[in-house]
Parts: sequence; structure tokens; C-alpha cells
Amino acid sequence: MSAVLAPLRTPAFRRLVAGRGCAELANAIAPVALAFAVLDLTGSLVDLGLVVGARSAAVVVLVLFGGMLADRLPRSVLLQGTALVAAVTEAVTAAAVLGGFASVPLLVALSVVNGMAAAVSLPAAAALTPQTVAPDLLAQANALARIGVNTGRFTGAAVGGLLVGVLGPGWAMVVDAAVFLAAVFAYRLVRVGRAPRPERAGVLRDLADGWREFTEHTWVWVVVLQFMVVNAVLAGALLVLGPAVADQTVGRTAWGFAIAAQTLGALVGGVLVAHWRPRRALAVGVAAILLEAVPLVVLAELPLVVPLVAALFLVGASTEVFVVAWDVSLQENVAEQKLARVYSYDMLGSFIALPLGEVAAGPLATRFGVEPTLLAGAAVLVAATCLALCSREVRRLTRRDPTAAAAPGSPP
Repeated sequence: MSAVLAPLRTPAFRRLVAGRGCAELANAIAPVALAFAVLDLTGSLVDLGLVVGARSAAVVVLVLFGGMLADRLPRSVLLQGTALVAAVTEAVTAAAVLGGFASVPLLVALSVVNGMAAAVSLPAAAALTPQTVAPDLLAQANALARIGVNTGRFTGAAVGGLLVGVLGPGWAMVVDAAVFLAAVFAYRLVRVGRAPRPERAGVLRDLADGWREFTEHTWVWVVVLQFMVVNAVLAGALLVLGPAVADQTVGRTAWGFAIAAQTLGALVGGVLVAHWRPRRALAVGVAAILLEAVPLVVLAELPLVVPLVAALFLVGASTEVFVVAWDVSLQENVAEQKLARVYSYDMLGSFIALPLGEVAAGPLATRFGVEPTLLAGAAVLVAATCLALCSREVRRLTRRDPTAAAAPGSPP
């Protein structure tokens, strides 16, 4: 156990984990509160899809720019700024909901601003971890970082559901803004050396260098294509159709606890991967994504509290096996000075179809029914994952010897 916890001896890593945990706590409260705020406002699945899709669209448009900034500027400073922007947008949204002047266009605009902040924070947070620990602690650090992140998500989903159920969406957003401010202060305390910076070049040159590094590794773009499909399906199912099904069946508070069970599963998965590091970790992680289809089937066929909690717990654990394997694979095989840009291309590909999934879920469910839409999504998810596993590079990528002297991020 002491080896697993070794990264926590580094102050910069501890503070990074605290900041990310607070940010994820706030990010877990936000979608629960926002979903029910829109449903209270209009009762329309189409409107809900537009609001949540606006944030995803902003992330897609700007994430490459965010990755470029994170390779050039101090990443901890970028994280401070983005957490502050998120706090302000949540505070304004709360004021609109509580003050009775909320509207779909206003919520869409605020979601866009929030997505712009996320576009910068996501690659910066992912690329900062290797700067806070020694190379031989990289796997443990990623696992512990994910445990911190998922602790925030688990707590946030439960608190969000309770706040929405007891006090309403507006007060949940007030709490959300305060937690984002806590993340700002944690990020201010992160002190690390400067990462290697790319040579001064134009924006297009920077993006081209990142693209070459991204496409050089077949396993990278194959998995990103897989998640282009997987994330779109899950976003439509769990962010749009899930709350609507919950409103008609288990209720809002129970849905918050079901989402919290997913994050509790991720905590268990994080503990698992901190101890168990298979040599072909990427292949194991990709195969685990097959379990992502389970909650879609449960929502369609058996939308009861216990089955939903169990299904989402299982998904959380299996997802964590993938995420840690993916982060370590990138950090071990991509040059440090290009890592944030590769992460940004990863995020662009993984997120680009999110708005389509979120916006299309409502009309598809209206046209074909909620149950057939959920079952079709589960089938598409399984097909995309099986195709990714057909790649020899995905199946055969192996972990480095953790005792090797090479620096993290240097090509093998």
C-alpha cells in the first residue's frame, strides 16, 4: 500500500489532486442541476439536448486551442483561470434560475462559456500529472489522481441529487459555484518546474506538429474513433434520456444516487488499477468498455433503483480500468512537449460527436420511442468497441518497465 500512496508525498501532486477533486465535485453537481432546471423550465427533451449540447460544441471547437496553450503556458495557471470562469458561469446560472429570468437562450449561452473554459482545462489537467511525480510513480499517480477525481464526482452526484430534490436546481448551482472557487485556490498552490516548451512557431505549425504525433501512433487514433461513437451514445442516453426516464420512474433523487453509484464504481476501479497493472493494459481497458452498454439496456427494460445502481456501479469500475490505462499509455509514449496537444486531439475526436448525441437523443426518442433508442445505442456502442479490438496495435501495446530510466513522455 505504501508504494501505491507514494505520489502523495509530493506536495505538488497532492494539491493537483485536491484541485481536480474540487473541480470534478462541481462538474458532477452541474449536469444534475442543469438537467432538471431545463425540465422545470420547458419540460422539453429537445431543449435539454440543446443546452447540454451547447457546452459540448464549445469544447469541440476550442479544445485544440486549449491543448496548444497548455503546451506553451504554465498549466497550473491555466487551471486557475478556467476554474474561476466556471465559478462565474455557475453563479450567473444560479441567479437566473432563482431570479426567475432563466431562458433556454441564456442557458445555452452560459453553457457555451463554460465549455470554452473546459476546452482549456481538460488538456492542461491531463498533461500536468507527469510534471508532479517521478517517472517510476506515473502509474500510481494516474490511479490516485483518478481516485481523487472520482471522489469528487461521486460526492457531487449524490449532493446534486439531494440538493435538486430538496432545495431545487438553483441552490444546487450556488453550491456548485462555491466548489469551483475552492478548486481555484487549490490550483494556486501547485508548484512545478516548467515543462519542455515547443519552439516558437505559428498556431498552424503547432497544430500540425500535434497532428503528426497523434497520427503516428495507430492505437491512439483507433481508440479515439471508438470513443467518438461511445461518448455520443452515452451522452444522449445518460444526460438526456436518463433524467427523462427517471422523472417517470424512480424520481430525481434516486437518479442522483444512481449516477453517484457510477462514480463509486470508478473509485473501486481506481483502487483496482492502482494495484493491478496488466502488461497489455490498453487492450484490457478497451475491452472493459463493452460494459458501458449495460445501463442503456437497464434504462430501457428495467428502470428500477437497484438495477440502475448496480449497472452504473459496474460501468464506473470498468471505465476506470480504461481511463488509467489510456493516460499511462499516452504519457509513456508521447513526447512531453507535445503531450497536451495530443491530448487535445484525443479530446476533439472523443468529443466531436457529443453535441450530435445530445441533440439527437430527444428527437430520436420522440420519433421511435425511448426504449428502442436506448437499445439501438447499446448495440452501436458494442459494435464500435469490437471494431477497436480488431486493431493489432491496440491489442499488443505493452506497458514499459516502470523501473526503466527513460523519462515519461519520451518515445520508446
